[in-house]
Amino acid sequence: MQSSRLRALLSLSLFLGFSLVAQNGVSSALRSPASVKGGASISNDGSVLEIRPYSFPPYDQAEKNTDVEIYASRAEYEEAVTDSRFEFQKVKYESDGLKVIAYLYKPRATRGLKLPTIIFNRGSVVRSDIAPELVAFFHRLASEGFAILAPMYRQSDGGEGHDEVGGADMNDLMNVLPLARSLQFVDDRNLFMYGESRGGIMTLQAIRNRFPVNAAAVFGTITDVEAYIKQHSSDPPQYRIVPEKIWPNYEKSKEEIIRLRSAIYWPEQVNIPLFLMHGGADPAVDPNHSLSFAQHLQRLGKTYELLIYAGDNHILSNNRLDRDKRAVAWFKKFMKN
Repeated sequence: MQSSRLRALLSLSLFLGFSLVAQNGVSSALRSPASVKGGASISNDGSVLEIRPYSFPPYDQAEKNTDVEIYASRAEYEEAVTDSRFEFQKVKYESDGLKVIAYLYKPRATRGLKLPTIIFNRGSVVRSDIAPELVAFFHRLASEGFAILAPMYRQSDGGEGHDEVGGADMNDLMNVLPLARSLQFVDDRNLFMYGESRGGIMTLQAIRNRFPVNAAAVFGTITDVEAYIKQHSSDPPQYRIVPEKIWPNYEKSKEEIIRLRSAIYWPEQVNIPLFLMHGGADPAVDPNHSLSFAQHLQRLGKTYELLIYAGDNHILSNNRLDRDKRAVAWFKKFMKN
């Protein structure tokens, strides 16, 4: 892939996703998702409606239809899709009365097993089928003994509803908890969360909303939405972020929109161990998002670690193996017996 295309994909996937949301006429309803209290779940949210096996295309075809080349080499991809120990499934589940999609990656044989489970929160906004992009990544995590559940959020990969980027779509993440608990092989004493880019926003909000994870790791995350918008205010017009296109009532509800999604305003509510990773040359999200947030966590005496990969990009693709190795070690450090 040419470096210019890579930069564009890494820098602008989130912005272009926002444009898709706006074009689909999303209202900017600012509904605060329900917190999990005492592990209780309300209504039928999280109910499994369908589970389907997934068949992977050849790498060349996946390159045409997805951005797999950013996430995995041909060898990594082929190793993952041919490993018969594991299976990739698409799960359709209920959330706020909507039918939404999650990806499930696990061992084929789970009888008698209780597996620690990673909830992976993807980046970008409205996406179609991105299983080829994620399979090598999931394969690395599963090879370390984890099952992986990844909500796609409403409007993506055939899911109903509209993605509000950290608004009502947060319920699609929170409703993964009853979904996970309905799967007999999931050890709900050992849940962890891993977030990429926009998925970092989702992860931090889930922590605030008391999703019962033992620890979390994020990379390339936005912790200050206002600073993120200002960072790209001088971008070329076709790439510039226009908040009003994301949230039509942005001017009227600017403070609420920003604060709901910006962990920099509520670091005291991050009460689980957090591992922050960022690329030193990230063109999409300035490393100061992680650096500044870490300073807040430090002042509050929170349990955290911070790692900046010098010269790396938004999703740490140059250090993806080390990134995941360190995240797994972080999770295992907080595993319950």
